[in-house]
Amino acid sequence: MIAASFAFQRPLTVRDALDLDALQAGAPEVLAGEAGLDSPVRWVHIAEEAEASSLLEGGELVLTTGLAFRRSADLTRTFLERYQAAGAAAVAVELVDDDGAPDSRAAAHLRAAAEAVNCPLILLTRRVRFVQVTEEAHRALMDHQVRRLERARHVHEVFTALSLENAGESRIVEATAALLDSPVVFEDPAHLVLSYSARDRDPARLLDGWAERSRFVGYRNQTGFGTGGDRWLQTPVGLTGQRWGRLVAPELVPDSASEEAGGPDGDGSGRDFADAFQVLERAGQALTMARMAGRDRREVLFQARSGLVQDLRQATPPDEQEALARASALGLSRGAAYVPLVARLEAEGKAGTDGTSGTSGTRGTRAATAEAASAPDTPDATEVQLRERAFLDALQAWAQSTRQSALASSLHAGSVAILLPLAALELEDSALHRLAAAPQLAGFRWTLGAGRAERSLVAAARGLDAADQVAETAATLGSRHLPFYRFADIRLRGLLALLQDDSRVKSFAQAELGPLLDPGQAHTLRLLRDYLAHSGNMTSLAKARNVSRQALYAHVKSLQSLLGLPLDDPESRASLTVALLWHDLSGS
Repeated sequence: MIAASFAFQRPLTVRDALDLDALQAGAPEVLAGEAGLDSPVRWVHIAEEAEASSLLEGGELVLTTGLAFRRSADLTRTFLERYQAAGAAAVAVELVDDDGAPDSRAAAHLRAAAEAVNCPLILLTRRVRFVQVTEEAHRALMDHQVRRLERARHVHEVFTALSLENAGESRIVEATAALLDSPVVFEDPAHLVLSYSARDRDPARLLDGWAERSRFVGYRNQTGFGTGGDRWLQTPVGLTGQRWGRLVAPELVPDSASEEAGGPDGDGSGRDFADAFQVLERAGQALTMARMAGRDRREVLFQARSGLVQDLRQATPPDEQEALARASALGLSRGAAYVPLVARLEAEGKAGTDGTSGTSGTRGTRAATAEAASAPDTPDATEVQLRERAFLDALQAWAQSTRQSALASSLHAGSVAILLPLAALELEDSALHRLAAAPQLAGFRWTLGAGRAERSLVAAARGLDAADQVAETAATLGSRHLPFYRFADIRLRGLLALLQDDSRVKSFAQAELGPLLDPGQAHTLRLLRDYLAHSGNMTSLAKARNVSRQALYAHVKSLQSLLGLPLDDPESRASLTVALLWHDLSGS
């Protein structure tokens, strides 16, 4: 069953936080920033020192008793300015004497300093239990997140079921309108309506003059609001570089810049644009998949090639003669040797730290921080499948244009297996360079791993696992400048990739990282990663993290104490580097 619409619950805002019983007990008075009372609160942070503002990530409700600054107007102003600059959603200051009475002198300093800040500033003149405020606020935040997860699961189940049932465009559009509780129109590039659902609105009014109205709404290459004319929420339908049309929700338009960016999650009218973005994007993917299934005559060929590759990788594969006959029937020319390759596809929009896109061909430098490589990355399954199919299409186009045959199929999520025939073993490098520079593949971000070339097709297929290991490991390298990689190119990472399942290596890495593996220490693990990346240079590290050296020394000292290791010791740094590499490769 499709839920008619999302039971709206906007996230916790500053205004909501002020209504919490724990904060109401402090007789809150808003001294500044009333315009920001509807800003969302991401977390609650208790702080007393101005230097602790560097720990904020933005959107926090800061609670403080002002003990470190309440006696000075200048210190009060400095504290507020630092936390506002750090992105605090609001600052609540409890100014109470030891006997529980309001501290009028400190309150005067705060009122004077309020003129210098724009974010909400709240004065509390009665004693407040900060722990209780934190508990109530976090309970509200967690409840909202749980509802979001439940909604995301429901949306995923709806579109997955439609895909499994090979649902047509009209059913997908109907389901999308039901999920949004709003009219939805699917149009082609010429603005002709292919399918629509008016819900309970008048269809004639919805479609009247549609083509003329739609032409004035700018087309977007990703889910977002149109530009010019009406600001309809829309998502593209089609593969990368192939515009088949767009799916439009004409009644969903932004009222503010923050809504246009996909947040806040809702406004006073009860609209939930973050949810609408999610639903419309999934619907666009489902329509793309439906169109591909309906038009793609190469589906049987793809399945046959995939079946052959899987058979060749079995413990008891076909004999060489049968393998060559089947491969030849699927378009693979016979060669003097065959090289196993695996293309590891990266998520759309994932770029290197140097700002390069990291596409194939003239790849240049493809930097990606180790932190990004180790961060949990769970791309949508439909998105991955679409990307693999588009890559296989582009690879086929390259093979046809160069008369270079190849046997390719999906290996597993995000990876494509390729068996490339060679006229001679000496031509291996030149063939791989041509593949890496293929203009048809320039629109993808991918890493190419190569196994050992073999004179037998069956033996080459056995090397796909090694090529897959190389590609997966090379994708985690901080800087990638080679067109393709072999085991010799990935060095220590390659060795650890081979040993990542070894219990002794696991025990070593866990012993080195120790308490940093606790989920609550993710920020400390990031600090260690940055420290090692900068070779312990505190000046460059402070600049990179945008904190003062004094604050950084305190953080590093705390990190060293937590690890129980001297970070200035070369052996300690080497051991921690190895442990972090294992942590990245194992996905722990």
